[in-house]
Amino acid sequence: MTELAHLGGTATAAKPRMESLRQLLDMDLAHIIRALRDEFARMEGSNLLITGGGGFLGYYLVQSVLFWNERRSGNRPIKVTVVENYQRGVPEWLVALSEDRSLTLLEHDISRPLPPGLPDFDYIVHAAGIASPTYYRRHPIETMDTNINGLRHLLDYARSRLTSPSPIKGFLFYSSSEIYGDPSPDNIPTPEEYRGNVSSTGPRACYDESKRYGETLCVNFARQYGLPVTMARPFNNYGPGLKITDGRVIPDFVRDVLAGRDIVIVSDGSPKRTFCYAADAIAGYYKILVKGRPGEPYNIGVETPEISMLELAERIAGLARELFGYEGRVVRKQSPEGDYLVDNPSRRCPIITKARTELGYEPLIGIDEGLRRSMVWYSHNRTAAEA
Repeated sequence: MTELAHLGGTATAAKPRMESLRQLLDMDLAHIIRALRDEFARMEGSNLLITGGGGFLGYYLVQSVLFWNERRSGNRPIKVTVVENYQRGVPEWLVALSEDRSLTLLEHDISRPLPPGLPDFDYIVHAAGIASPTYYRRHPIETMDTNINGLRHLLDYARSRLTSPSPIKGFLFYSSSEIYGDPSPDNIPTPEEYRGNVSSTGPRACYDESKRYGETLCVNFARQYGLPVTMARPFNNYGPGLKITDGRVIPDFVRDVLAGRDIVIVSDGSPKRTFCYAADAIAGYYKILVKGRPGEPYNIGVETPEISMLELAERIAGLARELFGYEGRVVRKQSPEGDYLVDNPSRRCPIITKARTELGYEPLIGIDEGLRRSMVWYSHNRTAAEA
């Protein structure tokens, strides 16, 4: 299948496509490793640590490396250690991979110090954390502990390796586009230089401010100790791996579709976002890990189209009619959570020039095709544990 060259494009086939789950994953993983030929080649023979590897971002972070090992790496595989606390249970997809000799699964709460006896890691990706507003508002302390204490444990580990024969080669901290808060109109689209407009006491502050402080930790460990620490600022990633129970907007809308209900919007539908499909986003994150400049943040997302929540719901409803014969409508209701929309940015759209020019990052999968692939994935993953 030909990938879309233009963001916002529509599916290329005349009839809706309903791949098997394996076909869908192979298509996405092939896309990722094509984008990362140079980066994965440089990582061959190394040890990679991924915290939170059982979550949404871990889904393709882990599987893309194993896919590369299977097809390209020969006798020098990239060895992956996943650290997870399995707060939402052990994902079936991770269990299915547990026999892979390149993969080690370690149950551990990263907010606590790393256990002894770990291998010498060459690369670290700190992807652990609670990223859904529904859940980080319920677990604010745990959210901050993971983003701050967990990060500090990993930075201290990386610092301890500075004088070893094989110091850390790359360290990626998953920050967030939430650190920008609700940007002023003249700062949308938003560059990395924008300092943010964020409440330190609001219902989202546990997430926003701990990510901001996490970036401060990273920058100063890079400056003071020379660690190769970089930061990613994701802009509304979606796609395979994002559980249908996550509470974010796309899985919520698709959950309504698959249950045969009307799609419910709990706002006036006017907030706007750009949405970046998981396969494109993961390619960007590995590029930051391997090629990013120490102490630097990079926006990862897409610049267009910026669409409202109402338009997103209507696009999903239209695709659902084609794929599943969906007959529901898009309706508006008030959220049962009184502070659900407090501090919710009205617009979120990145400038990705820095990642494009410095790293060669180039997202290719448009919103309609990404939503279609996501809905096919959800049709095979209709249930998931609640947090």
